[in-house]
Amino acid sequence: MFTSEKEYLKHYNIHDYDVPLVSVDIAIFTLLDGKLHILLVERGDFPQKGRWSLPGGFINQQQDKDLHATALRKLTEKTGVKTPHLEQVATIGNTKRDPRGWSVTVLYMGLIPYAPTADFIETVADARWWPYEVAIKQNLAFDHIELVTQARERLRVKSGYTVLPVYVLNAPFTLTQLQQAFEELLGTEIEKKSFRRRIQAADLLEEVGEGLPEGGRGRIAALYRPRKGSEQHAFIRAFGGSEED
Repeated sequence: MFTSEKEYLKHYNIHDYDVPLVSVDIAIFTLLDGKLHILLVERGDFPQKGRWSLPGGFINQQQDKDLHATALRKLTEKTGVKTPHLEQVATIGNTKRDPRGWSVTVLYMGLIPYAPTADFIETVADARWWPYEVAIKQNLAFDHIELVTQARERLRVKSGYTVLPVYVLNAPFTLTQLQQAFEELLGTEIEKKSFRRRIQAADLLEEVGEGLPEGGRGRIAALYRPRKGSEQHAFIRAFGGSEED
């Protein structure tokens, strides 16, 4: 019988109990040629070697102070990509998702402006941006089709009432580019005048001059970047509803 918590913890052995596999998986989205893409990696090791999956991996208890740190580390290791926005979507655990045993994964979602993957990637054979509609038709590893669709739904919903779409754009950008990003992430069109009025009324952007849109095509237009603190803004009424005013 232990007489103190200190003594109890000294003798406690976590391996006296079943310990499931615990990992993180990260769904990273971007826009490429105006279309939603997701980052997938080709697995270089067993199990399910050669199949495409979300980047991710196991927690390193000595290196990672929390799950967020694990997600950032594994994303960089496996893809060379860094993201300005990363959030938890869901926690999934069961006996079926991983052939190695009882498994828990914490699903994260992130967004970045388009960037190439690293030339050297650890533990994967390849990392590639896939058009979302093509990716979900692949025979992905583990339960990653379900994870991808969960992350996509979170992205669609949050794009309706937050400024999440700015994270897939390089600043500065035009209002037209911003509207196109909202529409692609939402999966629906938005009335132009209503969109601009609501964005400007929310005072989310600061104008930084005029110029050509990214890529050097189109007309000279006003250019903007997110105003500091704008990432916390939430619209009272969501974009993409049945009526826009």
